[in-house]
Amino acid sequence: MNLDRALAVSAAGMNTQSSRLRVVAENIANRDSTGTAPDVDPYRRRTITFTQQLDRRAGVHVPVARRVGTDPGEFPLRHDPSHPAADANGYVRLPNVTSLIELSDMREAQRSYNANLAVMETTRTMLMRAIEALRQ
Repeated sequence: MNLDRALAVSAAGMNTQSSRLRVVAENIANRDSTGTAPDVDPYRRRTITFTQQLDRRAGVHVPVARRVGTDPGEFPLRHDPSHPAADANGYVRLPNVTSLIELSDMREAQRSYNANLAVMETTRTMLMRAIEALRQ
């Protein structure tokens, strides 16, 4: 494989995982963001999907973020009649963010990012050795 292509794919992979980590961080930051009134929805979990796109310069398909959307899941309810967003029965709709899912997504994105970084470091080492061999 062409080393330029390996670098392009790894860089794009790191970029998509960075986008994924930003979405996860936003979800975690808003996991307690309820509505301000009974008819106002709380924070809705965001999701990100990926696709591949041709990098014409490198001549290879690379991963890219396709769309940031929202999770259509139900909002959990908590009984808290004193909350400003409580409905007539005293229930507050909470964000549909589950910390365990977000932490799992974060860990997966982190591992993928690190794998792409390792490929970049290995490719760099190969390029440096090739340059050293040409000097001799």
